[in-house]
Amino acid sequence: MNDPLLPLRQKIDAVDQQLLNLLNQRAALAKEVGAIKHAANEPVYRPEREVQVLHKIATANTGPLTNDAVQALWREIISACRAAEAPIRVAYLGPQGTYSEQAVRAQFGVQVDALPCLSFDEVFRTVETGSADFGVVPVENTTEGAVSRTLDLMLTTPLVISAELTLPIHHQLLTHNGSMEGIERILAHPQAYAQCQLWLARHFPSIRIETVSSNGEAARLAAENPNTAAIASSLAAARYQLQIAAANIQDDPNNRTRFGVIGRYITSPSGRDQTSLILSVPNKPGAVYEMLKPLADYGVSMTRFESRPAKNGQWEYYFYVDIQGHVKDPTIKEALDTLKAHTAFFKVLGSYPV
Repeated sequence: MNDPLLPLRQKIDAVDQQLLNLLNQRAALAKEVGAIKHAANEPVYRPEREVQVLHKIATANTGPLTNDAVQALWREIISACRAAEAPIRVAYLGPQGTYSEQAVRAQFGVQVDALPCLSFDEVFRTVETGSADFGVVPVENTTEGAVSRTLDLMLTTPLVISAELTLPIHHQLLTHNGSMEGIERILAHPQAYAQCQLWLARHFPSIRIETVSSNGEAARLAAENPNTAAIASSLAAARYQLQIAAANIQDDPNNRTRFGVIGRYITSPSGRDQTSLILSVPNKPGAVYEMLKPLADYGVSMTRFESRPAKNGQWEYYFYVDIQGHVKDPTIKEALDTLKAHTAFFKVLGSYPV
C-alpha cells in the first residue's frame, strides 16, 4: 500500500539523525570548555552567557517554531551540555513537587542535581557550606508581596544573587481521586493559602484549612491521607500521584513569583542587568530622601523599593532596592559610591541578568 506519510517520516528520521550528531558535537565542545574552565578554576554555570545564547537563538529564529518553544528547547540543550562539563547541585525548598523545584527546572533544566531542603534557612546554609553550588529561593509574589524570610536571610548571608526568574504560579486543589467528597481538611503553605483564600471561602467555607512548610509537603501528606486535600502545583500532582479536584484556584489569574538564584558566583554584565541592594539610614528627617537622591542625580532607574524592620526596637528599617544596570557600569558605580556615603548600612546583593 502507498503510505503518503512515509516519505515525510523518512525525512524526519534523517533530520533527527543530523540533530543527534550535531547535539553530540555540541556536547563534545562543552566538555572541552569544561576542561579549560576547570583548569582556570572558573564556574560551569554562567547565567549571563546563557541569557545571551537564548537571546541570540530567539533573534535568529525564523519559525515556524515560536521563540518561547525554541528557547525552551535550547534551555534543555544547554542543561545537558552543562552537565557534560560538570554536575551542578542546586538547593531548594522541598520536598519534591514545590514551586521552588519547578523554578530550579525552569532555570537550570532537568540535567541538574536538585537538593530538597526543609526550610529557606537550610537552603542558604546548604549553599554557604558548599554542599550545593546554588540555591533557588522565592523573593516576592505579585499577590502577597515579599517573602520576608528570604529578605531577612539576604541581610546576613555572604552569598550573592547570580540570576533571577519569574514563574507563573497556578495553584491546583489536589485529592486522591479528584473529588472533594469526604475531605475534612485542606493543606497549604501560608502564601499559597493567602493567594487562594477568596476562592476557598466561596467554594469550601466549611472545610478546615491547615498550613504546612511547603506546597510539596501539603501534597505529600495528602497522598498519605484520603480525607486530606492539598493546594499545590501540577508537578506535585504528578510527583505524588494525586488528581486535580479544581484547577487554577488562585485569586489572581496573573499570579507570579519571582525567584532568586543565590550562590558565590559574581555575574559579569550581560547587556541588560539589574542590581539589588540593602540600605539603611539613621532615623532622622530627610534621611531616606538623601539616600535615594544620588540615583536620581545619575539618572539611575529604581524598579523596587521595600522596607523591613531592623528588629532592634528603635523603629529603624532596612530598605531593599532594585535598580537597572550592573555595578560594573561606570554610571552605576559612581551613583553607588555617592549613595554609600549617605547610608549607615550598604550591601550589594548582586548584579544579574534581568
